[in-house]
Amino acid sequence: MPIKIQRLVKLAMVILSWLTLPFLGLNNTKKFFSASLLIVFFEMINVLIGKRRKWWVFYKKPNSYLFNEFPFNIGPFLVGSMWILKWTYGNFKHFILLNATVDAFFAFILVRLLEKLKVAKLVRLNYFQFFLYIFYKAPLLYGIQYIIENKNKFINLKIIPSNENKKIVN
Repeated sequence: MPIKIQRLVKLAMVILSWLTLPFLGLNNTKKFFSASLLIVFFEMINVLIGKRRKWWVFYKKPNSYLFNEFPFNIGPFLVGSMWILKWTYGNFKHFILLNATVDAFFAFILVRLLEKLKVAKLVRLNYFQFFLYIFYKAPLLYGIQYIIENKNKFINLKIIPSNENKKIVN
């Protein structure tokens, strides 16, 4: 696929993802954006490791994060994380099941399509390993959202004084 078409496809992928946000609702977007954004930053670090270890390659130059992985991270990954949280937050089993389904679709089907279109291919990871690479962030996303929603519980933890400091008066 020519580089101009690849860039247009990646731009369309980002724009289409973000165009779904009005259907998510403003309150849900505000509620789930922080946790999703933190996971995207975490994914940026993972991408640096993956590129250094040559877990995957993109065919066209420039071989930079901005033109290759970034559109996937700020498009489907970020917005998809918010949608999955909206649909399943509060039920961890459903969250894990939906996340596993979406990640499996990406790892086993879309990656093969990207390989056939000569966009990117896995090098030192097989499809199952790539699935695990994507999926292991799911519990982290849920945990971050839980902490954000329950931050008052974590901030207002009071230390109960021990009985040693109390004097017994008879």
